[in-house]
Amino acid sequence: MVMKNIYKDSEHPFAQYVRILGKGKSGSRSLSFEEAQTAFGMILTGDVLDAQLGAFLMLLRVKEESPQELAGFVNATREWLNAPCIDVDLDWSSYAGKRKHYPWFLLAALILAENGVRVFMHGASGHTINRLYTEDVLPLLGHNVCRTWQDVQAHLEQSYFAYLPLEAFCPPLANMIQLRNVLGLRSPVHTLSRLINPLNAKCSLQAIFHPAYRESHQQAAQILNYANTMVIKGEGGEFERNPDGRCLVKGIKNNELYDLEWPMMFEERHQAEDAFELNEFLAVWRGSATHQYGEAAVVGTLALALIGLQKATEPEAALAMAQKWWKHRKSAKKRVAGEQIDMFD
Repeated sequence: MVMKNIYKDSEHPFAQYVRILGKGKSGSRSLSFEEAQTAFGMILTGDVLDAQLGAFLMLLRVKEESPQELAGFVNATREWLNAPCIDVDLDWSSYAGKRKHYPWFLLAALILAENGVRVFMHGASGHTINRLYTEDVLPLLGHNVCRTWQDVQAHLEQSYFAYLPLEAFCPPLANMIQLRNVLGLRSPVHTLSRLINPLNAKCSLQAIFHPAYRESHQQAAQILNYANTMVIKGEGGEFERNPDGRCLVKGIKNNELYDLEWPMMFEERHQAEDAFELNEFLAVWRGSATHQYGEAAVVGTLALALIGLQKATEPEAALAMAQKWWKHRKSAKKRVAGEQIDMFD
């Protein structure tokens, strides 16, 4: 297929940003914050060609985006969104999906909501094959996926938890994430989406898969003036503590950067799930089954969030509070009380 060149006698306005990134080993450089914001604003408004978008995303992927670039992209996205003012305590990004273990982090988020923390979760699904995504599981836990900001407001008022997919609040970004199977690689969109914090929550939680991105997220959040943030290498790329390993947090507390390492919770590693049997996952939530790895993952993830929310100041206190909240969760208390519960209510 031959693409007609309508810019034969003049340069496309976006070409300069592709050139900055791709001008060879000695001539290329990272974009400044202002350049990144302008370039991504053009992308969001559809003022680039498909060829330019693909080149731009893959050049960034090879180079690895800088904190200034990430912050510029996020700022452009937040301006494009013009999201409403909705009171939120915790912004929880969920963009990876799970492949080896159940989405235990969802249970941690719901326990926070049960205890009066207003949790806003956002994410995307379907961009990587053979993954179990948040919006596939939430309905089984009794939480419908929101489709509008009005839905988010209503869900937060009713249950202190709301999940809104990226496609519902930023279709251009959602379309770019779906290029994963076209380009063969994840693009910076997977990274910047985690940083959006569209409702300006008091604290944001972000997970990365590659450890090198921890510091980039932390520094980008600082540039964006996020007062409280936690970044971890989460299990499968979701904000979920893996209890079989050490957990290094790159965070921001009251506008100050900090590092905090949590020790492993088990000496021996647990096996990944052979297959996802969601009845087993739900049975653990209901209190009719136990799962050593899963329950530790819930408690460990919950403890991290409690530190981020400043409901505890030390890991030991956070873990004790998390254990108590897990033990007294509503789903388990209902079963103890003898209430008949439909597995899929």
